[in-house]
Amino acid sequence: MAGNTFGEYFRLTTSGESHGRALLAIIDGCPPLIELDESVIQPDVDRRRPGSTRYGTPRNEADKVQILSGVFEGKTTGTPIAIMIENTSQRSVDYSQIMNSFRPGHADYTYLMKYGIRDYRGGGRASARETAVRVAAGAVAKQVLKKLFNVTVDGCVTAIGGISTDVYDPKESLANDFHFADASRLPELKALFADLAKEQDSCGAVIEVRAHGVPAGWGEPIFSRLDATIAQAMMGINAVKGVEIGDGFALAAMRGSEGRDEIRHTGFMSNHSGGVLGGISSGQDIKVRIALKPTSSIKTPGRTVDITGRDVEISTGGRHDPCVGVRAVPIAEAMLALCLVDAALQNLAQCSNVPSPPFKFSKE
Repeated sequence: MAGNTFGEYFRLTTSGESHGRALLAIIDGCPPLIELDESVIQPDVDRRRPGSTRYGTPRNEADKVQILSGVFEGKTTGTPIAIMIENTSQRSVDYSQIMNSFRPGHADYTYLMKYGIRDYRGGGRASARETAVRVAAGAVAKQVLKKLFNVTVDGCVTAIGGISTDVYDPKESLANDFHFADASRLPELKALFADLAKEQDSCGAVIEVRAHGVPAGWGEPIFSRLDATIAQAMMGINAVKGVEIGDGFALAAMRGSEGRDEIRHTGFMSNHSGGVLGGISSGQDIKVRIALKPTSSIKTPGRTVDITGRDVEISTGGRHDPCVGVRAVPIAEAMLALCLVDAALQNLAQCSNVPSPPFKFSKE
C-alpha cells in the first residue's frame, strides 16, 4: 500500500490498523540533540485518546507512548525514531454482523474495489485510530519547531453542528470536554449531544489551528507551496472534507480592496491570506480551518448493499464518536506541525546562505 509516508526532510511513515496489535510511527530526518522522551509526547496523545472525553467514543484506550529508537539519554540522535502505541481495547465482535456489507460513508466499498480484501474490524487501516501515531509524531515536530525556531502550534473547535463561534481560544479548548473555543456555547453543545444520543445520530465540526512565530520565507513556489502542502496534510485526516487557509471561501465575496493584506512600516494590517503569500510564509500567524463530516458509523438504519450486490439495510453498532471533531484538534495541530518542520528544514537546506533580510518591520 502506497501513500503511508508524509514529508521530505522530516519524513513520517505510519503503520497499523484499528483492531491490530499496535500502531507504529517511523520518523526519519529529525535533527539530533532535541530533548525528547515519552513525557513530551504523551500529553498530545492523551487529548486525542479514546475515552478522554464523555462526548466521544466509549472505547477506552490507554494509548501509552513507547519510544523504541532514535533517542539516547533524553535527546534525539539523528537516527530514525520509532514510536509505538499498542491497541488494548479492541472489540472486533462488534463488526461481525456487518462484515459482508458496505457501511455508507465509509471506505469499505472503495478498499475492497482497490485491494480485493478489506479489514472490516473498525475500518482497519481506514480508521481514524491510525491518527494516534500521527499525533505522537506531531508532538516531536512541535518540539523541534519550539527548540530550533521558537514556533508554536495550537488549535480549537470553532463549530459543532450548527453551533459556531468567532472566538479563538486554545486555552479554553483545553478546559472543556468539547475542546470548544467559546465557553458561552457549552450549554447549547450539551443539549445538542443529548439530542444526538436520543436520535442515534451524529454531526460534523470545524477546527481551526494556528502556528505562531513562523518566520517569513518558509515554503516553496508552484507545486510545493506551503499552503498547498498544508491543504494536502489536512485533507489526509479522516473525515475532513474542506480546508481553508486564512479567510478561505469568504475571500470570494470580498473586493480586492478588502481582501488584500495591506502593509505599513509596522507590519501587515490584516491576515486574510492566513500567513502565506505566493506559497511562502509571510511572517504572520499561519491560520487554517478544516471541516469534518458527520460520523458515518451510527445506529440509525441506512440503505446499502452486501458483497453480492443485494440491497440490504445496515445499522452500525460498536463504539463511535457522535462528532469526530471533538477529539481531532491535536490531529490537526500535528499535521500543521509536520508541514512546518519539513518546510523549515527544507529552507535551511536550500537557503542557509541567504543573508539577513535587508528590511524588517519596525516595532513602533
